[in-house]
Amino acid sequence: MSGCAAVPLATLPAQGAPQVRVRRLGVAPYLPTWQAMQSFTASRDDNTPDEIWFLEHPPVFTLGMNASRAHLLAPGDIPVVQIDRGGQVTYHGPGQLVVYPLVDLKRAGLGIRDFVGALERSVIALASRYHIDAECRRGAPGVYVDGRKLASVGVRVRRMGSYHGLALNVALDLEPFARINPCGYPGLAMTQLKDLGGPATVGECQEALEPLLLAALGFAAPQ
Repeated sequence: MSGCAAVPLATLPAQGAPQVRVRRLGVAPYLPTWQAMQSFTASRDDNTPDEIWFLEHPPVFTLGMNASRAHLLAPGDIPVVQIDRGGQVTYHGPGQLVVYPLVDLKRAGLGIRDFVGALERSVIALASRYHIDAECRRGAPGVYVDGRKLASVGVRVRRMGSYHGLALNVALDLEPFARINPCGYPGLAMTQLKDLGGPATVGECQEALEPLLLAALGFAAPQ
């Protein structure tokens, strides 16, 4: 059964919807990107425009604040970074689209559950365009196809500003997921859009997802 938060996904943002800055960062190392998100969130005020960052990371495992290192089975030569989001362990690598929405949730009128639901529903809407039947699960954030995880969601909110976000598997080497219990679930299988008949490149996926995500979060298209 789907467990997405009840957030309607519009096909177009509402008239007069707020603007957002979209940054396309290419392949960016994890640690300085995380530090940049922290810095942006710490320094923003009520007038700071929201931003959404689209990027890929070099191979890295990330552990949430309270994650158990027991879920790291055999990381090998892939770096491990403990960070300040919720959740357990996940993998990032080339061929995965990572999206960091830096959003003032109070200004956007979104609670945390609504925000997470909007991220999930944008991926589900993208999948449906390629005739992929995806869903989310109550109590297990992310997006799934036939029991396999397609996208992971992990966020942090500080002073009502969100950071971290969404990792969507597009066309990557899935082997590193076998070195962990993904999101803390032993045996959880992963999948990706390329293998399901969806976009085969991160660039194509980003172009298709961007308007869906902006609409889900209530933003107008960037000028």
